[in-house]
Amino acid sequence: MKIKGFGGVFLRSKDVDGLKKWYEETLGILMGDWNGMIMKPDVENETVFSLFEEGNNYFPVDQSVMLNFQVENIEGFLEHFEKIGVSLIKEPEKSEYGTFVWVSDPEGRWIEIWEK
Repeated sequence: MKIKGFGGVFLRSKDVDGLKKWYEETLGILMGDWNGMIMKPDVENETVFSLFEEGNNYFPVDQSVMLNFQVENIEGFLEHFEKIGVSLIKEPEKSEYGTFVWVSDPEGRWIEIWEK
């Protein structure tokens, strides 16, 4: 028995159409009429499953979930965010794990963009 990866990430929304449009314009995630899409990562993609202590401040303590998208060309995303007026939550961070950038969706969920 083994886990092959995540089967999906599901979000509740007060405004599905608005949130769907934001994800398309901001992150290039095109969702179909069924309000979803299938990502088929390449061999360079990794999915991290990690637990955080309840009071950990890596992302807001009032949020039970933070999304992380692994990307290519994080600088291109930074330019895109600036062009469309999406503010960063905090300054980008670089470490031995890669470069990390944070934005939030219209409902306040933090989204972490990561380039390895």
